[in-house]
Amino acid sequence: MVSFAGLTFIFRFLPIFLIIYYVVPSRYKDMVLLFGSYIFYAVGDPYFIVLLIFLTLLNYFVGKKMKGLAEGFEIHDWQKIKQKKLLIAIVAMDICVLVLFKGLSTFVDNSLLPLGISFYLFKMISYQADLYRGEIWEKPDFKETALYFSLFPQVVSGPIMRYNEGECGEKRSYSPEQFEDGLKYFAAGLGMKVLLADKLAILWNDLQMIGFRSISTPLAWLGAAGYSLQLYFDFWGYSLMSSGLLVMLGFDFIENFHHPYASRSIGEFYRRWHMTLGSFFRDYVYIPMGGSRCRRSRLVFNLAVVWVLTGIWHGNGFNFVLWGLILGILIILEKLFYGKKLSSIPVLGNLYVLLLIPLSWVVFAITDLKQLGIYFGRLFPFIGGAGVAVNAQDIVKYLQDYGIFFAAGILLCIPAVFDFLEKHRKNPLVILLLFIVFWCCVYFLSCSEGNPFMYLKF
Repeated sequence: MVSFAGLTFIFRFLPIFLIIYYVVPSRYKDMVLLFGSYIFYAVGDPYFIVLLIFLTLLNYFVGKKMKGLAEGFEIHDWQKIKQKKLLIAIVAMDICVLVLFKGLSTFVDNSLLPLGISFYLFKMISYQADLYRGEIWEKPDFKETALYFSLFPQVVSGPIMRYNEGECGEKRSYSPEQFEDGLKYFAAGLGMKVLLADKLAILWNDLQMIGFRSISTPLAWLGAAGYSLQLYFDFWGYSLMSSGLLVMLGFDFIENFHHPYASRSIGEFYRRWHMTLGSFFRDYVYIPMGGSRCRRSRLVFNLAVVWVLTGIWHGNGFNFVLWGLILGILIILEKLFYGKKLSSIPVLGNLYVLLLIPLSWVVFAITDLKQLGIYFGRLFPFIGGAGVAVNAQDIVKYLQDYGIFFAAGILLCIPAVFDFLEKHRKNPLVILLLFIVFWCCVYFLSCSEGNPFMYLKF
């Protein structure tokens, strides 16, 4: 049931849950949503539901104590010091829990990584930091806090919503139009996942099965582009489905991607890609360290730390650290040297992004450094010494098989195309298109086991 792109979730859990959720009075909706979220999580990871509840209780009581120290007309120095100590202690513990289970999954057994732990612990850290800063005005009660940490549309793979972005059951607004919009976002995201990401995943799997030494240089570049689109539509699709569910439940839509492939620099790309994760690192790591308002050497250090942490967060292999370092270096170079030039010449900036981002995703995708070297040798045969491909004409076959998916993916990467569809989402033709997309997805899902979302493993 964990996957939103699963028939059990779409035709069993979700309809039953929504009926109960809408039937009960507003004052009980949060309780229904909380229990529904725990059931959703427990079915996906029955053992680690205990960990989620324990960490929820711990973070709630520490947060309650921290908030209590800030009450009153005047806050004394000793209160601020005690608040800070509590903040450091609870954040350190949350990070240690994350490091512990990441380590266990790497060195002992992959099944020891609790479902969604990176996402709900980041929520807990942001919650504590916002309480300390005074950005959460009211003293949260347990039900609201537990719901924020475990909300089922987000608990598995985000987006990383802030506490103040949600409203309790009695304050949320509901309307048929809002529910319809949520369904449309959900259907659009499902289509991106099943009809684009899952199909393009077959191409990347084929290249791995063939062996990177055996593919031609054109096919290697097609594979890099295909993986880039696969990852994008997998996670953008998930984010649309998640935000669509939130809209159905009365929350605001949370945008997690904003046309990243239309960016003019790597820095801009990652301000548009997985925006809630980027804003988390910006607000809780980069800015507290000094941000960009500091001397050059400190700026370089701050950016390097953020991107090394980003790489480590995504995976335990050295390739993820390398991926983070490469992006950090590129962003540092943009900040210090040529970033303004890229922004001033749009075509140059777009080409720069469209060349470097797929190459960076190759580093992200291939965990074996030897195989990574072989793939780059195939991408750049004049310097890699990878030898002659077994079939130099393989690109023709794969373009015939996957050309339609590339064409659809590239169209949806153009901001004007998706914005047009979003703007005219109430048009009967757009509704009909989404209806067809949804049932095509159901057909393909019924014929296969379906692929899990890629970000489930982070």
